[in-house]
Amino acid sequence: MKLLSVVIPCYNSQDYMKYCIESLLPGGEDVELLIVNDGSVDRSAEIADGYAKRYPTIIKSIHQKNDGHGEAVNTGIQNATGRYFKVVDSDDWVDIRAYMKVLEMLKRLIVDNLVDLIVSNFVYEKEGAKYKKIMKYDNVLPQNMVFSWDDIKHFRKGQYILMHSVIYRTQLLLDCELKLPKHTLYVDNLYVFTPLKYVNKVYYVNVDFYRYFIGREDRSVHEKIMIKRIDQQIKVNKLMIEQANLELIKNSNLSQYMLRHLEIVTVVSAILLIRSGTVENLKKKRELWRYIKKKDNELYHNLKFGIMESLINLPGPAGRKISLEAYKLSQKLVGFN
Repeated sequence: MKLLSVVIPCYNSQDYMKYCIESLLPGGEDVELLIVNDGSVDRSAEIADGYAKRYPTIIKSIHQKNDGHGEAVNTGIQNATGRYFKVVDSDDWVDIRAYMKVLEMLKRLIVDNLVDLIVSNFVYEKEGAKYKKIMKYDNVLPQNMVFSWDDIKHFRKGQYILMHSVIYRTQLLLDCELKLPKHTLYVDNLYVFTPLKYVNKVYYVNVDFYRYFIGREDRSVHEKIMIKRIDQQIKVNKLMIEQANLELIKNSNLSQYMLRHLEIVTVVSAILLIRSGTVENLKKKRELWRYIKKKDNELYHNLKFGIMESLINLPGPAGRKISLEAYKLSQKLVGFN
């Protein structure tokens, strides 16, 4: 059994996928790289097959019709043979020195404790940015020990466990029956959020492991693209609401964290709907709140009257102006353009 399975979803990634793959190859025989070609029409499939031929014991090239990023991750999970599982997008990469430390820690953990979740830092590699923002967790997560939710301090605003920072135990992803929707962007939040309630043991590796490239005009987190594809953001938001069931979570630290994660995703949805400036999208914003209220009245009140939600729901032109300031804050918190 491999130590770590890494899925690399690829869709028309010929211009940058090599850099991603090369950053992961130093893991050697401890790692399997699952390159999932999601119906690309460029040379992505050819490049993936070339790597699989050169590194047959490390790399698998998998081809599927174009079903979207989420289905590529699903395919990776179903084909994984590693104890642990990581998603690395084809235009991102990993820091090699941090990578070696993560693998070393994984080897130790499978001897003493089979943890459910490993968390590490990630870096926003934003195009044109003078300073790099690093998402660190050293002020909230215990270090050098296996811990549970009871040992975690409260996360501060702007500090969230995102897809870039997690490595899950593969069997846990299978046991919780994680299934990301097809043809849907922004499923990263679902990938992190859905399995959390099944996590008992956690380990934090304080290294800047994942390098998250942000800034290309065609990137799905570019503001204009997010507004254009707002229905997909809302779809993910609603699926997270459906899967929350916070009242069933006994651990208060985990429940509070998941509530705050829901809060920021809902803020982003609402702010983008306001930001678009269309009557249709303002109706969608009201419909989203009605949906949440119908699904879970207590959750609705927790979200509706949270600090940031109060800002985005102020009435009139002045309220919308304040909402845009909240938008700028949410940009800093989440890191989208």
